[in-house]
Amino acid sequence: MKDDLPALDADQLPAPDTDQLGRTPELQHPTRILLLYGSNRPTSFSRLLTEEAARLLQHLGAETRIFDPSGLPMPDDAPDTHPKVQQLREWMQWSEGQVWCSPERHGAMTGVFKSQIDWVPLALGAVRPTQGKTLAVMQVCGGSQSFNVVNQLRVLGRWMRMVCIPNQSSVPKAFLEFECGRMKPSAYYDRVVDVMEELMKFTLLLREQSDYLVDRYSERRETAEALSARVSQRSI
Repeated sequence: MKDDLPALDADQLPAPDTDQLGRTPELQHPTRILLLYGSNRPTSFSRLLTEEAARLLQHLGAETRIFDPSGLPMPDDAPDTHPKVQQLREWMQWSEGQVWCSPERHGAMTGVFKSQIDWVPLALGAVRPTQGKTLAVMQVCGGSQSFNVVNQLRVLGRWMRMVCIPNQSSVPKAFLEFECGRMKPSAYYDRVVDVMEELMKFTLLLREQSDYLVDRYSERRETAEALSARVSQRSI
């Protein structure tokens, strides 16, 4: 794995210690992280940064999946039975944490990225595909450093009822930060390492407790009222 991470000082990035997190994990499978990026260009720096993040997460012990947005129809322009929509929704439910990375275009996240989230409803039947999952946000810039996209992604993540970690990454002049498809050693690379390490720790800390943490009074009350209504109907 060290050979696959030439910019990393691997001795300084051990796998997270669950004892330090103050808990003995019951779930024994690797942490499941889904990564999304926001460009279909052949040379996509958001994809390259996402792939770099996935390698780091694997080094930290995670199982990763990167969704390819190419071929995903525009929202409402195809039925939700479309294979790419089904794959995206299945992977959303599979994940325990996510990484979102978009280029900045006209001061905002790209339509390619937003379309992916717009295909994911807050609820699929009784399942909320993103609620309680952890989220890390990143962006790439063609020019000087900006935080427009990561700020928007945080708003979007909260709307999807996700737990967005404090750290984030914004890579300016991304075309200068990659060589032969790999990110060069730099302070920007070190920040990506920081973000992935933090995401892993937060996910390990929360993944077994997420159902309890997002268990809400209003939803319990609504469920109780619905049950009462069904029982009353049966007695008529």
